[in-house]
Amino acid sequence: MQNLNVIYEDNHIIVVEKPVNVPSQGDKTGDKDMLAIIKEYIKEKYNKPGDVYLGLIHRLDRPVGGVMVFAKTSKAAGRLSEQVRVKEFKKTYLVIVDGKLEKDKDTLEDYLLKNERNNMSKVVKEETKNSKLAKLDYEVIKYNKEINLSVLKINLHTGRHHQIRVQLSSRGHSIYGDQKYGGRGHGKQIALWAYKLCIKHPITKEEMEFKCMPKLEGSYP
Repeated sequence: MQNLNVIYEDNHIIVVEKPVNVPSQGDKTGDKDMLAIIKEYIKEKYNKPGDVYLGLIHRLDRPVGGVMVFAKTSKAAGRLSEQVRVKEFKKTYLVIVDGKLEKDKDTLEDYLLKNERNNMSKVVKEETKNSKLAKLDYEVIKYNKEINLSVLKINLHTGRHHQIRVQLSSRGHSIYGDQKYGGRGHGKQIALWAYKLCIKHPITKEEMEFKCMPKLEGSYP
């Protein structure tokens, strides 16, 4: 069984660190995904016969690592999915981008359109058919003048396809290591990490916060 960093677990939810380059769920590559890895972990740990239930509540892009929560019961899955729908499910990211941003803090709003053929999204006009509103807040944590890179903290209001990557690159601040959207650092790991997750426990209603910091083993600048 693949090593799994379990941050928190009870009878209703399991919170884990998703490693970089592991899919959140099965895809056409057939590579082992987080759903399969966690099901295997539960099956072995609790010696469960037959199929294990595990609800996927949210996703991270394959190259992105960080904290994720999965539901161990259908009731927990339904309640967590409702938190996502009403925007009570809060995800915070750390990211390294090209250049110096004009403002230390700001809210970015765009309309995005996904191209299914190349699995990329782009900023379009509001009236564009099938476009969706994308909104995020950012705060500059640090700017390194020598290498012209900024570290940002990102809070998402919406969860659109490649949202952070597209909104930042459209303003000339591509993410370091993001080959799809023009980032510097060819061959490096994309410098985007889901480091904090805030939810209400689906059963006890307790406010819960989980953090998981990236391992900086030469992958990032």
